[in-house]
Amino acid sequence: MGKQTIDIREAIRQAMDEEMTRDESVFILGEEVAEYNGAYKITKGMLDKWGPDRIVDTPIAELGFTGLAVGAAMCGLRPIVEFMSFNFSFVGCDQIISNAIKMYYMSGKRFSVPIVFRGPNGAAAQVSSQHSHCVEALYGNLPGLIIVAPSNSYDAKGLLKSAIRSNNPVLYLESELSYGDKMEIPTEEYLVPIGQANVITEGTHITLISHSRMIDLCKEAVVEMAKKGVSVELIDLRSIRPLDLATIADSVRKTHMCVLVEEGHFFSGICAEVGFQIQQHCFDFLDAPIERVCQRDTPMPYSKVLEKETMPTKERIVAAITKLLG
Repeated sequence: MGKQTIDIREAIRQAMDEEMTRDESVFILGEEVAEYNGAYKITKGMLDKWGPDRIVDTPIAELGFTGLAVGAAMCGLRPIVEFMSFNFSFVGCDQIISNAIKMYYMSGKRFSVPIVFRGPNGAAAQVSSQHSHCVEALYGNLPGLIIVAPSNSYDAKGLLKSAIRSNNPVLYLESELSYGDKMEIPTEEYLVPIGQANVITEGTHITLISHSRMIDLCKEAVVEMAKKGVSVELIDLRSIRPLDLATIADSVRKTHMCVLVEEGHFFSGICAEVGFQIQQHCFDFLDAPIERVCQRDTPMPYSKVLEKETMPTKERIVAAITKLLG
């Protein structure tokens, strides 16, 4: 099997290109995806290859082009909608919430909505509160929607290919700060199953669970704790909904302690849901209360200093692990 070293940006592009080759019903639409080659250059060169019928520039009107994509999916196409920021999906969220994720149910199975909504989620560098919100907890409350969040190039490509082939609406959450992260992946085709977490490092003392860009901070914490003789099992959720509870439970039943990390807020977050499910299914195995490391309960500041104080850090993760083991 051949290997290639690519960043997450290229992994996403390859996934879309391969699926457009495989299935002529797949097309991409969004703001500046065509003539400008994408706001983050994800779709660079794709207009030249596929033409304006399959790489479609839209007006700055999320509600309009999200609704257009839902209608196209109902009529047999497989749209990939790029949001320049998932914060901008709020402008078009009525189409996502009221139509995309409910149509199959409300139509008595007559209309599937095979659609992928993708783009950067969470914080970038000093883009303030209007561009930094994590949306997975908001949208995760809504049945009918699949939510995935890759943390590396391998998962980015494999999960996106699975998402495009799904007959359900999928939120595919990227991180702008991770687009340049590189790793070696196969040149041959592969898929990453939706709903399957990944055990990145095996450990015996404590379980550490996260997703998306926070995995990088967790890896740093794992190395830090290893210097102190602490064996940390790190799990990358990859799939938020559906959640791989079996992998989580197996780990917690082995280590008896758990720290949860997310970029989103503390109240009603993904950590809150995962933590509740852990206590529901693993209560007798827990030797200590579950700890959470999340964004502090404030809108994202513009100040670089305050921004760092608001977000999870390696130091906060290490402190949470140390607290449980202490």
